[in-house]
Amino acid sequence: MIGSLNRVLEQVETHLSERIDVAALAKEVGTTEYHLRRMFSSLAGMPLSEYIRRRRMTLAAADLLGTDDLLDIAVRWGYGSTEAFTRAFRSVHRASPMDVRRRGGPFRTQPHLRFRLTVEGITPMDTRITDRPSFRLIGHAARVPLIHEGVNPHIQAHIAGIPVAEHARLKALGTTEPTGLLQVSADVDPDYTEGSELTYLHGVAVDDELDVPADLDIIDVPAGAWAVFTASGAFPDVLQETWATTATEWFPSNPWRLRPGPSIVSILDRSDDFRTATCELWLPVERD
Repeated sequence: MIGSLNRVLEQVETHLSERIDVAALAKEVGTTEYHLRRMFSSLAGMPLSEYIRRRRMTLAAADLLGTDDLLDIAVRWGYGSTEAFTRAFRSVHRASPMDVRRRGGPFRTQPHLRFRLTVEGITPMDTRITDRPSFRLIGHAARVPLIHEGVNPHIQAHIAGIPVAEHARLKALGTTEPTGLLQVSADVDPDYTEGSELTYLHGVAVDDELDVPADLDIIDVPAGAWAVFTASGAFPDVLQETWATTATEWFPSNPWRLRPGPSIVSILDRSDDFRTATCELWLPVERD
């Protein structure tokens, strides 16, 4: 995967002044757009679309130090008007194109990225691959913003709003793996952009044929393979670290890639104050 990402970066660099078809780039390097976007975001710390915008604005800043007309520069970098170009430019450099032209700066340069994989073997990963028939995730769902680090207060508030007795009721309804009460993230932005909305469901997994109570939300999950990662430690830090390690170590070293679908966390054991936990992270995968 590291080699594929670097080939994509070279293609991006070659065609920065053109419309970039990410789906076509992914196909060219033998992967899917979904997997490419998720892996890039996890490794680079920004969406691919944001990286492309920053690179374009980095080169556009250099053009502004010449004598070309502002509209010509805007069109060169894919913008149909000076207004659209100015908005994009300001969002990167925190200054307008005319400020930069008059003062020679300031710039916020985005270097040309290159990925390198360093495997130190210090993070053992307890992983299994399981094929699952189609099933359903049922429970109480809410739309929440994506937060990469720390406790998500919106999810915390959603769970706190569920009556205590309802947790026991949900747990009793579960009939299949993943077992126990589940934390489900669905409809996640492929770029994994901080602040983008996702569907969070607190519930359980059930067989397709179960008669679901009318007051519960449902996410239908098609049949497919899952990579299941087991982790123990401070919660939710250990879960976030496990997700990061799948991107930096596991996926680059194994013949699997992410496929669209929900990510699921099953809490196998936890302390009374929930500061520590043993959990499973279920990610939908397919052969690379």
